[in-house]
Amino acid sequence: MRVLVTGASGRLGRAVLSRLAEEGVTVRAMSRHPRHDDRAEWVAADLATGEGLAEAVTGVDAVLHLASAPQRGTHEVDVLGTRRLVVAAGHAGVRHLVYVSIVGIDRVSFGYYRHKLAAEEVVKAGPVPWSILRATQFPEFLEELLDRSSRLGPVIGDRAVLAQPVDPVEVAARLAAMLTAGPSYAIDEYGGPQVLRFDEAVRAWRAARHSRRPLLPVRIPGRVGRALRAGGLTTTATPTGTRTWADHLADTYGGTGRK
Repeated sequence: MRVLVTGASGRLGRAVLSRLAEEGVTVRAMSRHPRHDDRAEWVAADLATGEGLAEAVTGVDAVLHLASAPQRGTHEVDVLGTRRLVVAAGHAGVRHLVYVSIVGIDRVSFGYYRHKLAAEEVVKAGPVPWSILRATQFPEFLEELLDRSSRLGPVIGDRAVLAQPVDPVEVAARLAAMLTAGPSYAIDEYGGPQVLRFDEAVRAWRAARHSRRPLLPVRIPGRVGRALRAGGLTTTATPTGTRTWADHLADTYGGTGRK
């Protein structure tokens, strides 16, 4: 099998390249700028303009679509770019497209999530047989959120918001299995082994960093807050990953004494 991986330079992309290399899959890795990696043939293509897409999909059996632009240009990349990719893959005779999405995009009304939901519809309506995996948040994302929320000293956040961190290496393994299984024409969900309240995640994070920063509770208002507190970003789907938030913190901060 020859697989094109979009967004191959991102956090999940790097984990996917390692996993597919271990399984002997021939990988063509795609990003906007040329790179070199012994695990893959690297090509440059741009979802926002379509430049290089036809060449990127030529001769591949499957596409694993990870690329996303959550900060800016989201509609152009995630929605229109996904449409460009799907059309190009259809013309090239690609037999399977696996799209990576996010648990909760149909329940939590973030602008970025609305774009991801629209991209799912593009994949489902396209000419290429498809599978979609919605994953919960990565522990690195939760840690970045905690860093940002504590810039003023205390950790600021809604203590009752629920999260379910899942390790990207385990998501990569799930995606590799989906590629092997072939198109499912279904949306599957995959989450971490634990559902944590925000205050629980903060306590563990502070302990790992030997920090005494207090938690300043701020309740997120409106529909978004209610959805987040009700577990809108979590899933009951099984199987789940096995690597916990505590495992991530131990690997990241063990013995550092960081404040």
